[in-house]
Order: sequence, then C-alpha cells, then structure tokens
Amino acid sequence: MQRPAPIDEEFLFEGRTIISETDTKGIITYANRTFCDISGYSKEELVGSPHNIIRHPDMPKAAFKEMWDAIQMGKSWHGFVKNMRKDGRYYWVESYVSPIYDDNQNIAGYIAARTVPKRKDIEHAITLYASMRANEQ
Repeated sequence: MQRPAPIDEEFLFEGRTIISETDTKGIITYANRTFCDISGYSKEELVGSPHNIIRHPDMPKAAFKEMWDAIQMGKSWHGFVKNMRKDGRYYWVESYVSPIYDDNQNIAGYIAARTVPKRKDIEHAITLYASMRANEQ
C-alpha cells in the first residue's frame, strides 16, 4: 500500500500560522482557521478532541514526553512535528508550545503556534525520530 503524499505546506500556509489552545490534559479548546485548513478538520471536529487527533504514527512517544515534561513545568517547548491530516496525508510543522496561566499563576492550559519548517530541519527530524522510534521497541 502506498503512503499518502505530503501536503504542500508552503502553498497551504501562505505565510500563516497554525494556532491552537488546549486544556491541561491536551483537549483542544481553540483552533484557528489555518489549523482547520491545514489539518482538514472542521473547528467543530477539533474543539473538544484530544490534540493527538492529528498525531502521525511516525512520531516517537519520547518526543511528546519531552514536550509534556517541559510545558507541565511551566517552560516553553520548541520542536518539529509530523502531523496527519484527516485525509491521511501528512505535514510537518515547527512548533512552539507555552503554558497559559490563570489569575492565580496556575497553569490553565497551553497555546501552540506552528509554522512551516525549513527542509533541513525536516530532514534532521526524520533521522532523529527514526532513531528514537527504534529505541522504543
């Protein structure tokens, strides 16, 4: 079976940024129009769903553990993520995730901004993630 082709991120993003917000458990509470356009999901399908609705099976668990460890400690995280659209095609993003605080300075959720990564960063991530996945087995 042939794998679905990647989407042309540079064309679809057109200089836009994917923005989403989640609660502390990773349930989507906000998705901007670009997120909907790129992922192929409607806002109604995204909001209320776990953010891993777009997780590509090629992504190693350790990459997300690193992210969750950082943001739950109140730190920001930066990394490269391969996501899967509703139609099965995939796209890469350069992701920045930060905590959102309530009035009492408690973490109330997370906000993520994602842009199109450089080709060299995707190539590096592919090699790194293949190695990480091999260590998971």
